[in-house]
Amino acid sequence: MKTTVAERTPIIGLRFQKLGKLYHFKVGSVTDIEPGEYAVVETKRGRQLGQVISFIDPKQVHKQKGMRAIERKANPRDMVMKQVWETKELDALISCREKASKLNIKDAKFIKAEYSFDGSWLTFHYTTENKKLDIKKLQSVLHKTFNTRIEMRLIGPRDVAKIMGGYGACGAPRCCSTFLTEFSPISIRMAKEQGVSLSPQEITGMCGRLRCCLVFEYEQYVEAKKQLPKMGKFIGTPHGRGRVKDVRPLRDSVLVDVEGEYHEVFRHDLEPLEELKALQDKAAAGCSKHEGGGCECGAKKPNPQQQEKKNDGDKKK
Repeated sequence: MKTTVAERTPIIGLRFQKLGKLYHFKVGSVTDIEPGEYAVVETKRGRQLGQVISFIDPKQVHKQKGMRAIERKANPRDMVMKQVWETKELDALISCREKASKLNIKDAKFIKAEYSFDGSWLTFHYTTENKKLDIKKLQSVLHKTFNTRIEMRLIGPRDVAKIMGGYGACGAPRCCSTFLTEFSPISIRMAKEQGVSLSPQEITGMCGRLRCCLVFEYEQYVEAKKQLPKMGKFIGTPHGRGRVKDVRPLRDSVLVDVEGEYHEVFRHDLEPLEELKALQDKAAAGCSKHEGGGCECGAKKPNPQQQEKKNDGDKKK
């Protein structure tokens, strides 16, 4: 689908992997490029081939200073070379694991080998819990073996799960391997707000970290709970006065204990007894700011001694 002139901006969003992060580049002199097409760009890791995802509004880009422009549109030869080098990645990974085993490197797991589209750069993704692990010797050996520039990239457990793929505890393909392009911060509070069991089996994913799906409905739960009474609160219901035993945000209801019987009551049937009592007490306190009565602002009337002192002060003035 081609973009209109009005939709075009001098900045494009480029992605180097199917579910990778979006990087910003200037269009430069390549003005005929369209979303979905591929472009060759110069990066810190050498020349790479990326897919144009969309044109980006310059207002959404915080740092434009030093932004690089794309070199050119990818041609058929670039696409073929990319596929050729991709077929060699598995053999490169196997070779890397063999070299690591000979060097007695046991604290690292090598997950993926990735060639640049022209074969000038080879990256090995690995994970380890040993922060003092030195793999410079392995990098040197790999450089002599493949006769190309070698990069050893340390990745975290979530990235490992994303690369490995597979199925999550829900039985569906892992979110990180299907549609997540970036990992959001996740806290234990998100599980508490949604009433999820805090046992490790319930809240941790295959990567051993908190499940990414905990963030999906968190905001909806928070907003829904603002409209419902908290657990332990006394409320009025069509079944009588009762105490809230459970909150069900997505159903917009609460479970109420009324004289030993449990009833699910929806929000439109609830009566906030404590709030109503507070308003009644406030109204019954009287008002000193308005004459003639009939006011419900709840301001307390001053006692006779305070009123007399006030009147004496007014006279002296």
